[in-house]
Amino acid sequence: MSILDFRIVAFIVTATAVAHGTYYSLQNSTYLDTSDPILTSQPHPLATTHILASKRSLLNVVFLKWSWAWTTAAFLPLLFASSIKRTRRLLQWAFASVAWFILTSWFFGPSLLTRLAAASGGECGLHIGKAFVPIPQTYCSTSVPVARSTHPELFPVVFEGTEAQSNDPLIPRLRRGHDVSGHVFLLTLCVLFLADQLRQTRTSAHLYAFGTGGVLLLLWVFSLWVTSVFFHAPSEKISGFSASPPHLISSQSLTPTFCSSGDRVFCLFPDTVMVLSQDRKYNSIIHTN
Repeated sequence: MSILDFRIVAFIVTATAVAHGTYYSLQNSTYLDTSDPILTSQPHPLATTHILASKRSLLNVVFLKWSWAWTTAAFLPLLFASSIKRTRRLLQWAFASVAWFILTSWFFGPSLLTRLAAASGGECGLHIGKAFVPIPQTYCSTSVPVARSTHPELFPVVFEGTEAQSNDPLIPRLRRGHDVSGHVFLLTLCVLFLADQLRQTRTSAHLYAFGTGGVLLLLWVFSLWVTSVFFHAPSEKISGFSASPPHLISSQSLTPTFCSSGDRVFCLFPDTVMVLSQDRKYNSIIHTN
């Protein structure tokens, strides 16, 4: 692996975006502590003056909340524009998809990030108006919406002028634990995955697919900086960033490469090729660069 490998460049750029955004947020007090149950239920204090600080910004609603779908859409043209290592690249996408799913959505129940928040002191509760009402932890494990009509025991107090008086369903949330930044994790995963796919797109015939993927990669790097400036405590951004590179490294090592050179060459892994001699009297394993 060359020191100028595009994957290494992408990793350095991504780390720089997160580091600079985090430093800026500390110097200028711009970040919102999303683990604080009172603060996280309110609009960002800078939302009126900085459009990117709003959770309802176009960047967040259209792109960030669907970042893996956008990344997959950019990956498919890169995949089908070339037959090089297509099976291996599909496996890499599958590895990344599974990592995204079990960390942020489901892992035999709550996701791994939800389990971490609970283990680090997270408290399950309902946001009722400006109040945070604690409820049993099991409700956050199932993420089933609750309402006054279905769970009256969870609404012992009537908050005047709030949705507690209505029968609208509320979703239980975990607060006060270590809320690993899911946005930073997923965006880092998207950048490193796309960088690896772009690295494998070499010919001018793939220019359109390369350009689309490159533009999206730049958008994700910018989004990482925005997220680091406006959201999450520094430790939560660092842990979110740290969760992605190990997966990408493991997928590079574990996904096999399938070669089409008859019975003379069989590729085991990206950097290992088994060469079978024609008379089959001996076999040898070589390592490719």
